[in-house]
Amino acid sequence: MITDLPNLLTLSRIVAIPVLVALVAMARPGADAAACLLFIAAAVTDYFDGQLARSWKMQSDLGRMMDPIADKLLVGASLMTLAGMGRLPFDSLWPAIVILCREILVSGLREYLAATRISLPVTRLAKWKTGFQMTAIGFLLAGDSTGELLGMLWLHVGMCGAVMLWIAAILTLITGWDYLSAGLRHVGRATPKGAVDSAG
Repeated sequence: MITDLPNLLTLSRIVAIPVLVALVAMARPGADAAACLLFIAAAVTDYFDGQLARSWKMQSDLGRMMDPIADKLLVGASLMTLAGMGRLPFDSLWPAIVILCREILVSGLREYLAATRISLPVTRLAKWKTGFQMTAIGFLLAGDSTGELLGMLWLHVGMCGAVMLWIAAILTLITGWDYLSAGLRHVGRATPKGAVDSAG
């Protein structure tokens, strides 16, 4: 059911996207801090929706479909908004591009393999990548203006975010290659369900 709490938490990440974009577009210290807090709250729901669904036995096809979509929409919208506002310092536009390309690649692989009833398990390194990626985006959304707002002039928030985004991009390349290699090993071993149906 869409009204189950885990599904509502998942959908809340999608609902948060236009609010987050509007806050970043305001280009004000308070709005930047609010955007960072909103992003953190949305990221936290990614953990709790899965945990609650499993513990309350509320796992559903809707949740399994919407969870990765909500994650990718949140990350993609945040990175594109930061790029559009010129908020990706130290050439961190390049790691942002790498991250977005990897998300598209893995999504395509998962979609194909799902038709063959094969799944790509999430690796521990991929979880580290996600941790660095989400933390980096949070720092970049906050920006140096949030550091100034908090009286922490010594903290270069944007630089911290850019460094972590570069680290996330490196991990993205490694895990992306792992997923691609694993996916290619299965290509041709099983016939997609749609191909079987059309052949009949």
